[in-house]
Parts: sequence; C-alpha cells; structure tokens
Amino acid sequence: MRTPTDATAPTAPTPPLTEPLLMSGPEAPWAQVRRSLRWHGHVVAYADWHTWEAATAADPRLRPMLGRRDGQRLEGLADPVTRARFAASRLLLRHTAGAALRVPPDGVELAYKPGGSPYLRGCDQLDVSISHTRDLIVVGLNRRGRIGVDTEPGERRIRYEAVERQVCTPAECRWLSALPAPERERGLLRLWTLKEAYTKALGQGMRLGFNQFGFTPDGSTLRTRTGAPADQGEWSFGSFDLLDGYFVSVACQDTGLDATSDTAVGTMLDEGFLGEVVGLLRDRPR
Repeated sequence: MRTPTDATAPTAPTPPLTEPLLMSGPEAPWAQVRRSLRWHGHVVAYADWHTWEAATAADPRLRPMLGRRDGQRLEGLADPVTRARFAASRLLLRHTAGAALRVPPDGVELAYKPGGSPYLRGCDQLDVSISHTRDLIVVGLNRRGRIGVDTEPGERRIRYEAVERQVCTPAECRWLSALPAPERERGLLRLWTLKEAYTKALGQGMRLGFNQFGFTPDGSTLRTRTGAPADQGEWSFGSFDLLDGYFVSVACQDTGLDATSDTAVGTMLDEGFLGEVVGLLRDRPR
C-alpha cells in the first residue's frame, strides 16, 4: 500500500506485474500462458526470434497462418532477416493468443486498428500488444483492461540534453539531472520505454506528448505533468531486463470490473459477433 505524503493524495494499491515468460518456439509450455491469465489477468511472453526461425522457414502452413494482411506484408519484405523476424513475431503472437483462447494458432483472427495496433477479431475482452527490436520479440495479453509493451536494446544511448523537454516532465528532469551520467542514461531509457508502453496501451502512440505525463523515479506510479497522482491504482507498470541486454517495459490496466478467468474462445467471443456467425450459418443454403 502506498503511504500518502503531504504532497500527494492517497491512491489504491497497484497489483503486481507477473514476470515475462520465455517461449522459445512452437513447442514451448503454452499452459503457462493460460495459468498466468487465470491467476494474474495478464501475461507477457517473449522470445529470441532465432528460436522461431525453423518454424518460419519450414512450416508449409506459414502463409495461411499469417493471414492475408500479414502474408502480404511478409511478401513485401526483401531482406531475409527482416522477413524471418517479422514472421517469428506474428507466430509468437498467434501461438500466445491461441494458447489463451484454447484454439490452434491458425485459428486466431488477428486484425489491425487504423493506427496499426493488432487486436483479436471478435474477442475484444482480451487486449493485445506487441513489440520487437533486434533479436527480442515481446507479446502482452490482458483480460482485465488494456496492455502495452515496449522494448529497446539496453545499449541504446539517448542524449538527455537533446530530448529532456520533449520527453520529461519538470519533476522527471529534476531527478534525472541529479543522477551520474551512466545512471541518467539508463533511467531515461527506462522512462522512454515506460511512456511508449503506456501510450501504446492507450492507443495513442507518440501522439500523446511524452512530457504531458510522468512517472515516479522507480517507474511504478503514473504522475501528471505537475507531479500529482494520475490514477487510482488501476495501472501497473514494470521494467525487466531480458535476454541479457534488452530493456522491456509493460503498462497493464486493471479496470476492477468482474472479468471471467476463462479465456477459452467460446467464452471470450463477443456476443454480437457470435450471433452474426450463428445467423449466417442458420441462413446458409443447404
């Protein structure tokens, strides 16, 4: 429980984030995905895309599994490494969602919002986010609200002096400026990925100015530009070091609404969508 101070109003406790799960290929222990969703309401899965390379090269069902849009995008990628990494990212996403919905990966209906964010067609109760850079792919699912994930190589250097006014609130500028240079670079990188993850979860991306909201120095709590508490504990934030050199941040919402712990597709399908499918089947000529 957070302890209120003279400068802040009391807020509700933030539920902890579960540790990301390493999923190294199609034969990974996918039951862990269902277990995490059942116990925690969310799951974050990650992989080195090279461990999925055999699936991207040898699976004759790859193109049908990717679907029309992703299949066309794959065909448009000329560089073999870029093609393999893209295919691996979509396979990880489809296998993770398939495990959650208890359907085969090629049974996952993956679609995209106007801004490019993926979603599961007909299963609006299960939010999804994906991020990848270099060797690392990260997928997040949440059945209690929105989720955003973002990753950057830990070695990436962002010049604080060049971005502080565009990225940081006044309070963040103060505590970052007080750090030694190496710690300041790492703190700025964590802050950057946290803000990327949060704006992805909101569906805003960088359209929402990064200097319009902030975080406490430990990265656990959302703040307004002036430093006041920005939510009542419905958001959880966390940062992780993965694959010996990658920095991953997660923003996960818990709306507090009663949500079913059963994420099987028969339970998660939107009722209106399911009704349309049933109607089409009933009216189909025999």
